[in-house]
Amino acid sequence: MAISPGRDAAFSSQKSALSESPRTKKFPLTEEELFYMNCRAAYLTVFKSSLENIISKEQLYLALQHAGRNPSQKTINKYWTPQTAKLNFDDFCIILRKEKPTSKSELLKSFKQLDVNDDGSILHTDLYKLLTKRGEKMTREEVNAIISLADVNADGKFDYIKFCKLYMTTIEQCLKTTIEKLEVDSKLKRQQFGSHTEGSPERDPSPVPKPSPRIIRKTDKETFSNKGDTRSSLMATTRKFKTSVSFTIIMGVNSNRNSKLTEPNSIKEWQCVQSKGCFFLEEDGEIISHQYRMQIAQRSMVYLTIKPLNLSQVEGKPSPWLSVDTALYILKENESQANLQLMCFTELRNREVFGWTGELGPGIYWLIPSTTGCRLKKEIKPITEEAQLVYRDETGELSLTKEFRSTLLDIFEVIDLDGNGLLSLEEYNFFELRTSGEKCDEDAWAVCRDNFDTKKNELTRQGFMDLNLMEANDREGDPRDLWVTLHSMGYNKALELTEACPFIIDIYADKCKPRIKAVHMEACSGQLEKAICKSVLNKGDARVMDGYENIIVHTYKRDTWITSVIENKSDNKVIIHINNELSKNCVNNRGLNIFAVEVASKSTMVCQHVMPLNERQEWIYHCVYSLVS
Repeated sequence: MAISPGRDAAFSSQKSALSESPRTKKFPLTEEELFYMNCRAAYLTVFKSSLENIISKEQLYLALQHAGRNPSQKTINKYWTPQTAKLNFDDFCIILRKEKPTSKSELLKSFKQLDVNDDGSILHTDLYKLLTKRGEKMTREEVNAIISLADVNADGKFDYIKFCKLYMTTIEQCLKTTIEKLEVDSKLKRQQFGSHTEGSPERDPSPVPKPSPRIIRKTDKETFSNKGDTRSSLMATTRKFKTSVSFTIIMGVNSNRNSKLTEPNSIKEWQCVQSKGCFFLEEDGEIISHQYRMQIAQRSMVYLTIKPLNLSQVEGKPSPWLSVDTALYILKENESQANLQLMCFTELRNREVFGWTGELGPGIYWLIPSTTGCRLKKEIKPITEEAQLVYRDETGELSLTKEFRSTLLDIFEVIDLDGNGLLSLEEYNFFELRTSGEKCDEDAWAVCRDNFDTKKNELTRQGFMDLNLMEANDREGDPRDLWVTLHSMGYNKALELTEACPFIIDIYADKCKPRIKAVHMEACSGQLEKAICKSVLNKGDARVMDGYENIIVHTYKRDTWITSVIENKSDNKVIIHINNELSKNCVNNRGLNIFAVEVASKSTMVCQHVMPLNERQEWIYHCVYSLVS
């Protein structure tokens, strides 16, 4: 039986998260498929697989809460009797069909009955009496956790309007997080969840689950929502958040004046090496970039900088990449590439340049560029007119337009990593991997060398231009393949560089000439995530979740941005709700003021980066981190 929008209001509010997936764009989900996808998402916030069974009342309670239900103890007891040993995923689906989801209006109505002053709040003293003395009693510690939630309590009052908004948003964000995992994790997509399989494009109807003999069966007309029990609804709702911790940091306009990057006095006598690279924004929002190996032959004082690459700027065209933040993490290779030790990172700044000065011993180092993603984001501005790439002259010959030629020269500048004005096979292959996913082998490069202008076995600018003209001729002027290349390099239809940020790295050493080589173009994760976490843990402000000493939020303030890392030392995964609504003049890399993250057991993760929208104005970072039950 399909779930109608009227009957299941909570699930209908989650359609927006589903409608963004590639599959649903091509084949819109039926109500039945939407229901089962949300069932799976809720189940997988508690269990690793939907093949696992619910083996306790506590697990059933958590799973129902993540599905948007608000179960009282009376409701739990209806489904978990003294004879119940376990419930499976099919049983869970049946319960969700019968239990009405919690709506914001119902929550508000429940709280309003306790609001004696009709001002949207409840005195802590009244709340304490209600939760500890009547109905399903809560412990003193549980009530203290509720009234310590920073973003819904003030002046001895519990703001239930804010709380209801927080509660509903958390449910949606937790489900959205898991749904996104279902979309990108191929193992989960192939896995059979209970007796339900992923719907095919032909829309085979999903089978109706058969109830287990362990579950209590009721007719669809019966209800278990306990509408009249306001206290039960209130208690189940407030138990959603166990505890919270908040940070407030006020950043002035000139917050970087005390830590400005300065060049060493004798730098003109130091030996220097340079390399270029680029951050590229993928379709899913992930950022990839070049990564480098650096060799230092003997112990030296070293000065490293990274900054956006200043390309030829056409008058009237924006240059958004120049405002993108950049950083460089330096890791030392010990015995193997897998064993990398964080040495330092470029935390000092002078305008668009970020740098570090210090002593490095002889050895091999990895340089991993980083950007927060606060300013390098998917473009949302619609392009009304597509730029012309090629045209035919008076003789009918195909030529590149002036605008396209200028863009190709900029691309050449970006992929010419060593800056010698020529493209080696290695440099060209980074370009090929980025635009086509394939490498050019020695034989193909020999053909290229025979047909296009080269110098010292490397491709010249003119040769690169002619190579692109040949591609246009191969398609008889059809620019589609050319656009594939341009989009891969971060250009939009107006030939504006909006989804990439080229950068340049300079390395100076006083005792030897450093050597640097680009070796990978990979996602800014893995080793980088570890490096960021370690730097924040070493230098940041750490705050422990009250009552949960194994869950720690670390916040590190840099001159230009703030990074938070969540450390989970416990044996279980946790879900943390993040609320940035009270921040001012801020933007974060996730693009949401309110969201939730899942932190695996015994792990750390970068939660968010935050930057000012306008650096010429004061900005206030105010964030509340709440542990979701």
